[in-house]
Amino acid sequence: MGKSIAVLPFENLSEEKANAYFADGIQDEILTKLAGIGDLKVISRSSTAKYKSKPEDLKTVAHELGVATVLEGTVQKAGNRARVNVQLLDARVDTHLWAKSYDRDLKDVFAVESEVAQEVADTLRAKLSPSQTDALATAPTRDTEAYDLFLKGENEEHQAESALSAEAFDRAAMFYQQALARDPKFALAYARLAYSELYRHWFISNLTSAELAEVKSNIERALAIAPASPDAHLALALFYYWGYRDYDAGLRELDQALELQPSSSNSRNYRASIYRRRGEWQRALAEFDRAAELDPRDPLNPYDMGVTYLSLRRWSDAEHAFTRALALNLHYALAAQDLALTYINSTGDIRRARRAFEGVPAESKVSDASDWGSIAVMIDHRVYLDVFEKHFADALKAWDTPPSNTPEARLRHLEARIGIQVLAGQGAVAKSECEQTHALLESRLAERPEDRISLTALAWVYVCLGRNADAVRVARQAADLLPIEKDALSGPFLLSGLAEIE
Repeated sequence: MGKSIAVLPFENLSEEKANAYFADGIQDEILTKLAGIGDLKVISRSSTAKYKSKPEDLKTVAHELGVATVLEGTVQKAGNRARVNVQLLDARVDTHLWAKSYDRDLKDVFAVESEVAQEVADTLRAKLSPSQTDALATAPTRDTEAYDLFLKGENEEHQAESALSAEAFDRAAMFYQQALARDPKFALAYARLAYSELYRHWFISNLTSAELAEVKSNIERALAIAPASPDAHLALALFYYWGYRDYDAGLRELDQALELQPSSSNSRNYRASIYRRRGEWQRALAEFDRAAELDPRDPLNPYDMGVTYLSLRRWSDAEHAFTRALALNLHYALAAQDLALTYINSTGDIRRARRAFEGVPAESKVSDASDWGSIAVMIDHRVYLDVFEKHFADALKAWDTPPSNTPEARLRHLEARIGIQVLAGQGAVAKSECEQTHALLESRLAERPEDRISLTALAWVYVCLGRNADAVRVARQAADLLPIEKDALSGPFLLSGLAEIE
């Protein structure tokens, strides 16, 4: 296992339990500093977050994470003081290597994070370059209030990414912006704000060109303040990749991010994703595998491998990967959806496909905003199983109410109901909903003319309204926006959507 470490969640000992975000933030910053040391293998936060602060069976935890050492800690925040206790353990024999307590003013908490990271590196005899030594000592901001707001933003961001919640993304952005209002030179807050907005753009609702330009300006501010910020280079990589599918520019920035933070599983996962969209399937699988070594308990990595196998029609490998993802998180809706899709495409076994969703709440509606095209995605894959068996009333009942009260959710609700009724041959019954949705989509496309999700939905609205030529025209327009040559993963979905309309 060599020089390897997992930083387990720090226990919050503060009287105010709402201060848990502060303990999480201290742990996260120490982990991030260690991840910048090329001589160390550092396990990602998304894997370590699955464990308790002080697990009873340390050897098993270390084995599951693939590390030799573990850092445990507690944090107690009271007024303007913070007490941080840390201990480094050799998990193979469950013995202490080093332990220390820090009782400091909040304004000195950055020094504590740097000192802990440096002590760990020294104890593990990790070799550091001069730039890595400088990075360990660098504080993200000197304003303790700005840092506190930033940590609240990070807490909301983790929840937003887990639940794909527009409301949580809004709260994260609010805290990041408040932190920047306190400290306009807070490079990390600019970078994380940009990352959050790009994540929302890709998975929930596309940004306009003007909004993307604002995201780019935040990244440029971050890089102007901190040219060696791995988070800023990662955000810029996603701006190129998720914003404009400029794969070459995205890969260049990911290379830079990995040079600055070698243990970043995120950067490796995104690099694998770009290889996949370029049709470099084996290269993608190898890179996803490397990401999984740094993040062995995150279901995203086996899920992404499953999506790759699914695209290659390697049904057995896909089933194994999605089953692994669900073993790590029984409620992982995207993994359940694609496991069901694997069963439908390989054997047509609808009963088995239904069983794939057993751990996913019935009210959960899942879609990946980047991969629309087929009507099954518009309706929701689980609901589409009812359509397969011509249980149209059950399918409509699943969409009785919108999943939330956001404009995006209300529009999605209308689109799904229209799709179901058209497939049921009840387009005339849905005419008023179709006319309402037509107006909403036309308005949205006026702002976002290349929004493939809206174009796909509009094609089905035209079918509902009996405007078949217009339906084929806009479905072809959506497919032409993203040909297979430009995106080997999503391009086929849009061609499939065109075929369904035709």
